[in-house]
Amino acid sequence: MWNRIYALFVARNLEFFRDRSSLGWNILFPIVVIFVFAYAFNEDNPEKYKVGVVGELPSEGPAAGFGTTRFVNFIDFDDVEAGRVKVERHQVDLLFEPGTRRYWINRTSPNGYIVEKLLIAAYSGASENPAQNLVEGDEIRYIDWVIPGVISMNIMWGALFGIGYVIVRYRKFGILKRISATPVTAMEFLCAQILSRLWVLLVVNLVIYVGMDLFVDFRMHGSYFSLLLVFLLGCINLICCGLVVAARISSEEVANGVLNLFSWPMMFLSGIWFSLEGAHPWMQNFAQLLPLTHVTDAAREIMIDGASIVQVADHLLILGISSLVLLAIGARIFRWE
Repeated sequence: MWNRIYALFVARNLEFFRDRSSLGWNILFPIVVIFVFAYAFNEDNPEKYKVGVVGELPSEGPAAGFGTTRFVNFIDFDDVEAGRVKVERHQVDLLFEPGTRRYWINRTSPNGYIVEKLLIAAYSGASENPAQNLVEGDEIRYIDWVIPGVISMNIMWGALFGIGYVIVRYRKFGILKRISATPVTAMEFLCAQILSRLWVLLVVNLVIYVGMDLFVDFRMHGSYFSLLLVFLLGCINLICCGLVVAARISSEEVANGVLNLFSWPMMFLSGIWFSLEGAHPWMQNFAQLLPLTHVTDAAREIMIDGASIVQVADHLLILGISSLVLLAIGARIFRWE
């Protein structure tokens, strides 16, 4: 069995590396995206102000007036501690608790300074002003925040199209029909495809990670082993998604449409380019169904917050279980012709 898997593994690798344009695109595309967003989202392009609110804003009084301020996005938080972390990281400009008239601000946040002035102005005619609480924390640049998502996105494209499109092409040109005449089983063939694409994705994205770190010097506070495990499970999960799509389709046009149907929602709803803080609850809930969300969130928690494997275990568990389910489905419905 292992000899057959190894033979298919080597054959697929040779085919991939002979396609110079595909190999170059896998490396060049994420580098271009990172540089564009590094300079497009800098201090000259400030985001809309974000204010975290612990509790309900009253319907009357100074707090109600502050709640109607234009160009301010008010985000609900269940507790103060969760909001404080966001303020420390400059992900929220100010945290306000109307019930106690307390607010938290980061002294190094320019946006926080502006929002604080708006809050104080809203209480200018009140008998008691809100109490200031200072928090400290170094700012997360947009490039620090977006790089985990860009690497995850590159894994997604390479996994879905590198597996799904290739298998459909094999079926269309009769290659699978020839392989079916050999002792190779469907599971052996799929395992060989997974291993072939898996090591290519890991190596290519490792090169991208190291190269971009030399140019951009982004954050990495966690364990490299933990980050590797996240990307490893993410690769396997997304490869299995591609296998399910390609298990029975024989038309490249149909496969391209279905793969885009999978990939585009993940690219925009998995929090790659922008935070889903303040988004509609249904969008946030839907995002949790997407594997790319768990890959991106786990990678960010490790790289930015220094999270351990235990702290991202929920993401790893979801990716691991869903990978096994997808692989079983792909092998069950797979057809050679």
